[in-house]
Amino acid sequence: MNNQGSKRDQNQGPGDRARDTAGSAVEKAKDTASGLMEKARDAASNVGQTASNVASNVGQKAESATASMGSGMRSMAETVREKGPESGFLGSASKSVAGALEGAGSYLEEKNLSGMADDLTNMIRRNPIPALLVGVGLGFLLARTMRS
Repeated sequence: MNNQGSKRDQNQGPGDRARDTAGSAVEKAKDTASGLMEKARDAASNVGQTASNVASNVGQKAESATASMGSGMRSMAETVREKGPESGFLGSASKSVAGALEGAGSYLEEKNLSGMADDLTNMIRRNPIPALLVGVGLGFLLARTMRS
């Protein structure tokens, strides 16, 4: 059988040999390209997974920081109640401030960032015109601040 294969090689002309060589080179190039594509696909998948993990960790840290800030606000409300005057105009003002701090702290602890975003979205849906005016006003103030 080997003799027939070598006889065929001997009977082939230069064009046939060149065609065979080109065909095998094309096959090798296809295999190499396929391997490179697979490696690139794997690398892109790994990068995407890593980015997803980082974003998830950042989100979790932001959520816990928000809850921690809420807890701090509630403890500050207790301090204002303890150390503020008990009667008179300053007494009622300190009670109001302590109540506002406690309410805001509880809200931050319960809702975190995702709940706050949902509440903001609902508020904008219920009041689109005032939300638009507030956005324009903030944009104006921000532009003015950046210009100077």
